[in-house]
Amino acid sequence: MRTYFNYLRPYFGRMTVGLAIKFGGTIFDLLIPVMLELIIDDVIPTGNAAKIYYYGGIMVLCSVLAVLGNVIANRMASRVASESTRLLRHDLFVKTLYLSCSQTDKFTIPSLESRLTSDTYNVHQFTGMMQRMGVRAPILLIGGLVLAFMLDPVMTLVLVAILPFLGVSVYYIARKSVPMYRRQQSATDDMVRTVRENIQGIRVIKALSKTDYERRRFDGVNKALMKREEIAGLTVSATNPLMNFFLYVGLTVVIVVGAFRVNAGTSAVGKIMAFMTFFNYILNAMLSVTRIFTTYSRCSASMSRITEVLEAQPELGVITVDDTDANADGADGKPAADAPHIEFDDVTFSYNGKRDNLSHVSFSLGHGQTLGVIGATGAGKTTLISLLLRFYDPDGGRIFIDGRDIRTIEPDELYEKFGVALQSDFLFADTIHENVRFGRDIDDEAIDNAIEYAQAREFVENKEGGTGFVLDIKGANLSGGQKQRLLIARALASSPDILILDDSSSALDYKTDANLRGAIANSFESSTKIIVAQRVSSIMSADLILVLDGGVVIAAGTDAELRESCDIYREIAESQMGGAILD
Repeated sequence: MRTYFNYLRPYFGRMTVGLAIKFGGTIFDLLIPVMLELIIDDVIPTGNAAKIYYYGGIMVLCSVLAVLGNVIANRMASRVASESTRLLRHDLFVKTLYLSCSQTDKFTIPSLESRLTSDTYNVHQFTGMMQRMGVRAPILLIGGLVLAFMLDPVMTLVLVAILPFLGVSVYYIARKSVPMYRRQQSATDDMVRTVRENIQGIRVIKALSKTDYERRRFDGVNKALMKREEIAGLTVSATNPLMNFFLYVGLTVVIVVGAFRVNAGTSAVGKIMAFMTFFNYILNAMLSVTRIFTTYSRCSASMSRITEVLEAQPELGVITVDDTDANADGADGKPAADAPHIEFDDVTFSYNGKRDNLSHVSFSLGHGQTLGVIGATGAGKTTLISLLLRFYDPDGGRIFIDGRDIRTIEPDELYEKFGVALQSDFLFADTIHENVRFGRDIDDEAIDNAIEYAQAREFVENKEGGTGFVLDIKGANLSGGQKQRLLIARALASSPDILILDDSSSALDYKTDANLRGAIANSFESSTKIIVAQRVSSIMSADLILVLDGGVVIAAGTDAELRESCDIYREIAESQMGGAILD
């Protein structure tokens, strides 16, 4: 919980003021039974109406001050809880953006979503409750016991005898419930993942008539979550019955003992009534303490999950030149003269550490050259791009840009070199202009030119407002080809040093695809281009083409060379273009 207190530290001053106000309000609450006992036992027997009104007025004043103090303190507590949780949620979100892809895979996206929502909500609930009840409950408990002892020590011993049973019950249940809530949050992650998959794949589910199958799958994770919630809930819910049982047994004993003491003349009716009020205070205080422990159980489990993310160490840090294991050109951190722009040197990589997704990949590209990558689904094409972008580090071999190992390049410097349109890219619920600009310092002329080069001018001008047209989330109000052209425009807008198009024109017709390739070739001659494609026509003019199969480069060369030497490439070309490829 150290991380939790770090987020509360800036608010300690406000919390101290709020807790002081809460303390004062609670003290006024405790004075009310004292005034009641005084009026019943000492003032009423005198028959002095003025004194009755006077002490009655003091009781009313204490009530008003108690209410005001609690309301003001509760409002301050709510603000502190909201603001501290806002900061926590902000830092957690920012941290997720800087997690490596392997760390994201480890945590999983549904789990990160759950930690950002339900886990931070649990922390918010505990923060507010601790400020509202964390002072009031102990003061009512301890103050009630002290004042009750001052009124009647004998009956107070009954309450004191019950407290150990209450404490043991609360401790045991709290210790049991924390791991239960951790398992419950894991089940919540499964629920979020299932719902997320169903929402994203709703069209596929309907098209394949798998609605009943997905309903059964959802019922499975729903029941698993329900079972864990039920187990945790039953464990924690045992607290209230136990509290009530012990306290009401004590109350019964207090009433019986009080009745005998009144009959014996050793106590008074006012004391018994005040003692009953203090008993209710103590009862409510114990129930509040129980609720605090219950909420703490949730908060502790949630904060542990949040801390796992916040304290995750960077896996892809920038290494120093001394850490490299070879004396390559440019090892001093500066671009090497005449070094290839991009070079893969015997690169091997595996996602799970069991089977290589890329195996011993080597190639080099000069400035302004074009690399085409083709292969079946799962051949490793996108993995190759991910390694170049340093989403992952290779298990073996090295990757160089201008002779510099990419592990020695600062992330901001590295990513500024790229313009990327990935296979599964994202459009935001914003204007076309902002989706292309994407928060970068790019002027309007460059954005307009990028839209032109990406062959998106025609449909953009037909939209209401042109580049000011507001897209739905994920570009749902655009066709597949229109979305791809805007994503390509985003990649082109910054005039990148390295342009990566990962199967980003698959929804374009052949004519538009040809126009796009022509525009890129003419307007981005100095950019090194990497094009991952399913179409041979998209990469025919590339300076180097890699044919991947099972993560292995089975052939490399120009289009003409591969026609002669690679059967797989020739078969793909013939199936797509017929005899035209052989002309």
